[in-house]
Amino acid sequence: MSEDSSSSEETNTPTTSVSQDTSTAETTAITTSAFNMHPETPSSSSSFSTHLAIQSLSSILTTVSPSLLSQDQDPAFYLLHNPDISSQVSSLLRLPDSGAGDNNLCRWFYDTFQSSEPQLQLVVLRFLPIIAGLYLSRVALKKPLAGFEAVLLAIYAHETTSRAGQAVTVNVPDLSYPSIYHESKRPAKDNDAADLNLAVISPSLEPHGTVRSTRRARIVGVALELYYSKISLMPVGSKIDFCEFCKVWSGQEGHELQDDEDNVEFQDNQGNADKESVIKEGRIALPWELLQPVSRILGHCLLGPTKDEELIGSASAACKSLYSRSLHDINPHAILATRSLLRLSKMASDPKNNVDHTEIPMSDVISL
Repeated sequence: MSEDSSSSEETNTPTTSVSQDTSTAETTAITTSAFNMHPETPSSSSSFSTHLAIQSLSSILTTVSPSLLSQDQDPAFYLLHNPDISSQVSSLLRLPDSGAGDNNLCRWFYDTFQSSEPQLQLVVLRFLPIIAGLYLSRVALKKPLAGFEAVLLAIYAHETTSRAGQAVTVNVPDLSYPSIYHESKRPAKDNDAADLNLAVISPSLEPHGTVRSTRRARIVGVALELYYSKISLMPVGSKIDFCEFCKVWSGQEGHELQDDEDNVEFQDNQGNADKESVIKEGRIALPWELLQPVSRILGHCLLGPTKDEELIGSASAACKSLYSRSLHDINPHAILATRSLLRLSKMASDPKNNVDHTEIPMSDVISL
């Protein structure tokens, strides 16, 4: 099989290469001219202000409050949490041709994230669930997606630089050695130190200028890892958008999960219809490099400090859909992760477990 590809015209300016999905690993490169951008210099990048970003966005959206620039509060905070702006941006992103390379909103996202201003980068990350969700769902449709890919590559490049390409690891204690929390039957010896057991949370990163089919899950997964690191700053609406796309990605919305503590049953709402009819449009492959950050985000939505009923319900439905998909795919890692989330969410919602064990009980009775 072969993949349709095209190359960008040679220019004297730096190029940003992104690709559209095809059946092989060949890619299509686009230049920064697709965004009508000029080569950036450190001075121009540092002078990119919040007010300039708002003025640029106001030319794209239908309505933007004229008093936004004179807000007493932080304008970037207003962009992040204003429901009217979020609704307009979400509607524009969901248009059929929204991911094209000449899309003005994608160009705004790219320029805004490249500004390196943390508050403006949060605004871009707020819409990452929609960008990643639409991108992955439309890949199989062979639509122009250069705009979405440019934004995802900008986020990936940011993480590659901030991590210096290194893997994210955690030291797992060796339980065969005693600690302040437990004893061990293993006899202690002088100068007997436990070996470090390093678990890789996120593998090392390599710079990529294009999105190939073999790299797609990794690039989107790294973007979701950054989203997870900032998730406490994200509004509830952004998290709900993410949960909704998880259900679409699973392709298992036709199955209803009947779950109790010991048994799991599935009812096919499609009756005896052909199994292919159950697979919804938008179903994608779910490798572990993508499902791992997805599970972390869903874990925060279920068990995080934001006790929003709509968010918890949406996250629970997403976990059930992904659990159904993992059983269908016989994916052990996914089964363990999604089943654990379902059990933890059930435990957290049980009133018997809503006890603060650090609270000192008040009583007039002295127990000896």
